[in-house]
Amino acid sequence: MKHLLVTTALLVGTLAQAGPGAHGPNGEHLDAPPAAAHADTLARLPDGSVQVPMLAQRRLALRTLLVKETEATAAIELPGRVVMDPNAGGRVQALSGGRLQPGPRGLPVAGQTVRRGDVLGYVVFNANPIEAANQHAQLAQIRANHQLAQQRVQRLESLEGTVPRKDLEAARAELQSLAAQEKAVGASVGAREALVAPINGVVASAAAVAGQVVESREVLFEVVDPARVLVEATTADATLGARLGRASLAGTPEVLLEFLGAARSLRDGVLPLTFRATARGALPLALGQPVTVLAALDRPMKGILLPAQAVTRSPANEPVVWIKASAERYVPQPVRVQPVDAQTVLVTQGLGADNRVVVQGASLVAQIR
Repeated sequence: MKHLLVTTALLVGTLAQAGPGAHGPNGEHLDAPPAAAHADTLARLPDGSVQVPMLAQRRLALRTLLVKETEATAAIELPGRVVMDPNAGGRVQALSGGRLQPGPRGLPVAGQTVRRGDVLGYVVFNANPIEAANQHAQLAQIRANHQLAQQRVQRLESLEGTVPRKDLEAARAELQSLAAQEKAVGASVGAREALVAPINGVVASAAAVAGQVVESREVLFEVVDPARVLVEATTADATLGARLGRASLAGTPEVLLEFLGAARSLRDGVLPLTFRATARGALPLALGQPVTVLAALDRPMKGILLPAQAVTRSPANEPVVWIKASAERYVPQPVRVQPVDAQTVLVTQGLGADNRVVVQGASLVAQIR
């Protein structure tokens, strides 16, 4: 009987430890022995670190750096968008409503190069039937008066010397006046407005189709100089404009920004900051494109400078860097970072000096499961 009780207790204890098919909070089998990573394979270890054999490190082109604390100028991220430079761009609008007709070279399309003064199209003025009838009636009356005045001048000229000179001069003046009226009214009948390119540049947007009926002041084309655009960032801090230094665009290190100034009035609750964008080659920017501006502050901060690619994200979406703990083991370390420019960040918390940090291939290490 005693032997039976001891056997039952052992059996119950075994079942309490782990029943068949039992799982832990992370889905691991509790009834199976803990799995050990093979020494020659990539593996995520139970403590969250990663095992990367030497051969795999060379294959992934991992590079590490022994970091040291330094002092750098931190930057602040500002939302912005690309806008037109008012001195290097323009809009083509219709002054009066009418029907659109192609220009000598047809209607331009977005991306087409144009020169200042090129006729992009015509807007033919469309009057209502009553106004058109009045114009034609007025033109007919002026033409009749012009013909009578011309005959009167011819008669007076044939009688020159027998009629007063002032009558001949008055008839000639009346003839000139009627000729000018006929020309002006005749030009208004079926008149059309030429749409002219305001600058040398590229058509950024086109909203014109042959035969389209347009309204007055409707924007039909936007022409910009692709080498001269502005970036407009926004901030809620009205004092930020006085503390800004150099600036760059996140993800576009080849574009340099020159701070032009900050507005003195809020727009939709934020303060616009204007930058001029320049680059060695063609600017990889388009009007209306949303961008992130990295604006350097004028106060230095202490920390550790790292390439931006050295910082990855944990499953909890926290910024982490990977520290080389041994020859084949890398440990994730949560950190707090501050951007410096488009390619560099400053680690202000979470990382100590003399740590060997992965600065190339960190994203590949973070993907190991």
